[in-house]
Amino acid sequence: MTATQTGLLAGLLLGLAAAFGGFVAFVIVLVLGAIGLAVGRFLDGELDLSGVFGRARDK
Repeated sequence: MTATQTGLLAGLLLGLAAAFGGFVAFVIVLVLGAIGLAVGRFLDGELDLSGVFGRARDK
């Protein structure tokens, strides 16, 4: 299992544990799952955040 899959699973499980039913619970699970997916992809090296945080300055 890759870090991407682990991150997604962890985010979904935390979302389910934090919320109980309804549309709000669905949104919470969706957001936490997306955060878990992003963290996992970053750890796998498949997500480049240099555009968000600015380019690395080489001198």
